[in-house]
Amino acid sequence: MQGWRSDAASYPVDKNHLDKRIPFYFKALNYDSTHKKWETLRPQKGHFRKGHFGPEITFSRALLKKKHLRPAIFKYSSGGTSLKNDWKVAGKGGLYDDMVSNLKKAIKELKAQGHKVTPRAIVWIQGESDADNKKLATEYYWHLKRMLTHLRNNVLHKPQLPVILSVDEQHPRVQQNPQVVDAQIRLASENNSMSFVSMMGLEKYDATHLTAKGTIQQGQRLFSAYTNLKSSSLN
Repeated sequence: MQGWRSDAASYPVDKNHLDKRIPFYFKALNYDSTHKKWETLRPQKGHFRKGHFGPEITFSRALLKKKHLRPAIFKYSSGGTSLKNDWKVAGKGGLYDDMVSNLKKAIKELKAQGHKVTPRAIVWIQGESDADNKKLATEYYWHLKRMLTHLRNNVLHKPQLPVILSVDEQHPRVQQNPQVVDAQIRLASENNSMSFVSMMGLEKYDATHLTAKGTIQQGQRLFSAYTNLKSSSLN
């Protein structure tokens, strides 16, 4: 999700100049951010000279070009974190609380600029660190369900807001404790406003990260999942 090994030297060419039309607010803990304000879509600072990028690039461009929406992308990421130990439940001072605080500020700022803000989807790509051991992996379903329920009901106030879930099935820890994959698939099967997107077959940079090519394709898969959800008449 963070795109940590997606070298921006291979940033997809923006021949239609779409990026300047897509507001972008992001926070990558301990690395880079837009400093609590909106910019426009771009790579983020990282290990590579030109930075890195995530699946939000091809995903949001497709929303604008193919669906004629006016996407504003809010991205919050922190690598190597688990729901139970790092994100925690609402009100416990974890990453979830910080993400919600930033999200509320971002929405307020867009409205102050005169925009009408309509939440369209949650894209949640995470779970590898919850596969650290069998206990965490087994509990993952309940932690994820509780967090998404709170986010949709209490923060965005859209109980049926589309949710797109994904986790790296090829990750060594996930292969050892695949309950995290099973949890996401189960949630998607229980709720027709949720979809699971497989990462199988996407090109890997190493055991735990995608290449730029893989990340570009991941964004395209996310867009397809969103299109399929919306075609089911979900608002």
